[in-house]
Amino acid sequence: MELRDAILRRSTTNGALLPDPVSLEHQHRLMEAASRAPSHFNSQPWRFVLVTDASVRRSISEIAGRTMEGLMSGGRFFTRYRRYFRFTAAEMAERRDGIFIDHLPGPLRPFIKHVFSTTGQKVLNTLRVPKTLGKDNEALVAGSPLLLGAMLTREEYVQGELSGLYSLLGLGMAIENIWLTTVELGMGIQFISTPMEFPDAWAEISRLLRVPPELELVAMYRLGYLPPQRQRPNIDWTSAHRKRLSQFVFRDRCDQPERDEPEPSGDHGGPRR
Repeated sequence: MELRDAILRRSTTNGALLPDPVSLEHQHRLMEAASRAPSHFNSQPWRFVLVTDASVRRSISEIAGRTMEGLMSGGRFFTRYRRYFRFTAAEMAERRDGIFIDHLPGPLRPFIKHVFSTTGQKVLNTLRVPKTLGKDNEALVAGSPLLLGAMLTREEYVQGELSGLYSLLGLGMAIENIWLTTVELGMGIQFISTPMEFPDAWAEISRLLRVPPELELVAMYRLGYLPPQRQRPNIDWTSAHRKRLSQFVFRDRCDQPERDEPEPSGDHGGPRR
């Protein structure tokens, strides 16, 4: 596969993955890709834990589901992330960033524009949307045959020091290498983000993974092989658009936007998420 093809096809998998175990060969391919990322002075500050044990995955999935429900039911999610939500195709086409809520059960559609109001939150809670999302999230994580914990060494990851910034940059590049490799291997990947919103839940996952004091758990992902036909979750979104050159690139100085290239007919800005 050409690198450009992998980059353009890179996406986040919102839906279910096949339950088939990820082969040891492919797990090691992912780790090999991560190891080739650049790092400050070749410090290689990243560490990874590959989670295939069913009981550990179940425990993490329960935490993921519980935290998703808690995040949604209290209105915290919408308050914190409201600037990323797009509710019409026209808004998405203009902004070309954020997420477009395009897949909803019928009863919810009339209320979607009011989701950020107190009344809207009450409606969502009455319709048990947080519980639905929590159960969906738990099922997605539980059904993923491979979970991946990404860690940094505390020797390098020192907040407030340049080494901390350098190590975060290095880990980001290592994870992107993993992400691009999933495209080649026919796999999907998704960030398990909601436990990070609750310090106690994040600490619980760290204990489950027996993360030692010299390491810090930074992120969790779920991985597996993609099914031939993908079924979207009950409540889902798309984030296929990408900003035009003039919206994020400058020429010579930052007061001179780069000129846009003509868009091909039917272009939607690239892959999902």
